[in-house]
Amino acid sequence: MPTTAPQLDTETAARLRTAIGRLARRLRTTRAAREAGLTPTGISILLTVTRTGLTRMSELAESEGINPTMLSRVVSDLAAGGLVERVSDANDRRAAWVSITKRGKRLAERMRAERTEAVNAAMRGLSGQEQRRIEDALPALEALAEVLKDGRP
Repeated sequence: MPTTAPQLDTETAARLRTAIGRLARRLRTTRAAREAGLTPTGISILLTVTRTGLTRMSELAESEGINPTMLSRVVSDLAAGGLVERVSDANDRRAAWVSITKRGKRLAERMRAERTEAVNAAMRGLSGQEQRRIEDALPALEALAEVLKDGRP
């Protein structure tokens, strides 16, 4: 008979959510993103397209959780900056695809490097014990992210 993991109390779940939210906000915007004039939505779309490669606009809108009109505006801005390329689907003129450009890929790599360095710098400010506790928690946090990604409660 399968056993169920104990449920977190509301306060612990709220603290975890708050800590993750703060980390995400503080790591979201990098110097490279500011210099490129990217919004948080633009950053997310750029990084998603970098990770996934050639992607249908409709799939991108769904994965980003934004409406197609908003996505179209953001992709147009990214394309105007030479960061992505938008192409029509040859088989379905109503559909479009978006892909990363070399310039977009370089910017995404720079943003990731800046974020990684920010985490490394912050980790150096923690005690060795705190660093180990974070390292030990990574598998559970990665599993939590997967559960949330799949839309499971």
